[in-house]
Amino acid sequence: MGKRTLKRPSLAEHWFPALGIVAAIFGYVFLVLPSLIVIPMSFGTGSELVFPPRSYSLELYRQYFQESTWMAVTGQSVKVGLATMAVSLVFGFSAAYGISRTNFRGKGLLTVFLLSPMFMPHIAMALAMYLYLSRLGLVGTTFGLVAAHTLVTVPFVIVTAFAGLRYVDRNLELAAATMGAGRLRIIWKVVLPLIVPSIIVASLFAFLLSFDEVVISYFISSVQSETLPVKMYSSIHWEISPVLAAISSLLTVLSFGACVAMSLLQRNDQ
Repeated sequence: MGKRTLKRPSLAEHWFPALGIVAAIFGYVFLVLPSLIVIPMSFGTGSELVFPPRSYSLELYRQYFQESTWMAVTGQSVKVGLATMAVSLVFGFSAAYGISRTNFRGKGLLTVFLLSPMFMPHIAMALAMYLYLSRLGLVGTTFGLVAAHTLVTVPFVIVTAFAGLRYVDRNLELAAATMGAGRLRIIWKVVLPLIVPSIIVASLFAFLLSFDEVVISYFISSVQSETLPVKMYSSIHWEISPVLAAISSLLTVLSFGACVAMSLLQRNDQ
């Protein structure tokens, strides 16, 4: 028998993974760096956005929290985000539970249909929702914003609920049913307590997506129902207010905190 020779990796095979990691880090830093630059700019005192600031203070944050216009649109975004989160959880979890616990013809097609908003351009969805909601007289209303945002957030809730339901032992549900529990009681007493981390992650996803949505909100909102992202876009379009740096910094911190929380919850859920 001949001796088996081990093939040594070539130079390209040795360096390719390292180059891929370096390229990924470079791309990530390139995308995140503008957000990080905004943070020191938010502590400036002038009437223009300057990096680095000539002096440091909390003036821009004070203007944001004391100006009624900014507080009004922030409150509107929070209200729409919370309502969207609640509606998305109900529809998204119901859809995920029904699909994962039943077998029927067209199950795969239905799943793709429910997840399709994740892959559609937001500008196309915004135009479609505007044409549809305008017929119903809901353009410019909070209800219309919640309905439009729910269409975007439900698929993410479904995906997150799928991930949580995959680790729920169906024998526990069968045991509860054998003891006489109805379907709603099984969901409330057995299933939901086991997927609390997934529900929290889905809630954060839905809230952040709704709070940060600008394209659909721009089409659906009005002056009375304007959200914070739409107000920020309008401020950039018509004037460059230094307060935007403070708002962007707060949103960056909010998003980073939510990402850390979701990572910790998903780790504990495994």
